[in-house]
Amino acid sequence: MQNQEGQLAADGETEVTCEIEDWANFGGGDDDVTQQQSSVPFVGDKEPLSALAAEYQSGSPILLQKIKVLGDKYVAIRRTRGDGNCFFRSFMFSYLEHILEKQDRAEVDRIKANVEECRKTLQSLGYVDFTFEDFFALFLEQLDDVLQGNETSISHEELLNRSRDQSVSDYVVMFFRFVTSGEIRRRSEFFEPFVFGLTNTTVEQFCKSSVEPMGEESDHVHITALSDALGVPIRVVYLDRSSCDAGGVSVNHHDFVPAPRNLPSATGAGSESINPFITLLYRPGHYDILYPK
Repeated sequence: MQNQEGQLAADGETEVTCEIEDWANFGGGDDDVTQQQSSVPFVGDKEPLSALAAEYQSGSPILLQKIKVLGDKYVAIRRTRGDGNCFFRSFMFSYLEHILEKQDRAEVDRIKANVEECRKTLQSLGYVDFTFEDFFALFLEQLDDVLQGNETSISHEELLNRSRDQSVSDYVVMFFRFVTSGEIRRRSEFFEPFVFGLTNTTVEQFCKSSVEPMGEESDHVHITALSDALGVPIRVVYLDRSSCDAGGVSVNHHDFVPAPRNLPSATGAGSESINPFITLLYRPGHYDILYPK
């Protein structure tokens, strides 16, 4: 499924509804994930995937089997604090880390153009510049700083330090929250049935109460909106206690793929060729960063 209105209307409506219903069902029985992580930094250190298995040694056999399957494709995990902002913080670090490691200047130019469109969207929706401008400016500053060759260029260690610094980290999270809210409001007719199905509220109420405030958890709607607005594909891998089909063990994932006009040109024209460079692990109520082999 792509995050495209045309695609969804043509052949994806049932699939999306199903996913949102499934998403709600993930929430039972795993509040301990958030509670265990209250002492974790905003963004933790990179750990081998075996550290995840160690959490469940005395727990669910299904989860242990699924973590073993994860080990076929992924080598490491980076935890984020379970404070309701874990999706946005995971996205923040994973995206900036990618730019830092690949030095992809074309991608920086592309996303800056999308950020400018997001700014215009908020202005057209009646937001006053001073309510969001500082958040936008700080994110753009981080983008410039992860590119090497500038006086302000930073190392990977400094990126991690900034991601753990509340004065920086929270501002970038707020940038993503405003971008997400603007995209949902801009395409309110598209998002309305999914928002109503999740919260029984209007799009405006949803954005005010569940998107813009810090600490509000993210779901399918938030991820779709952010991915579309910035044009960044996101893979979410689901680790839950659901039973496995036909006696086998499998781990499901979903790729959130923006409309083609917003995609990095390097990914190619066909959605089948898109391989998201951001991969997040979703456990009920929480997101961490996964690293492919």
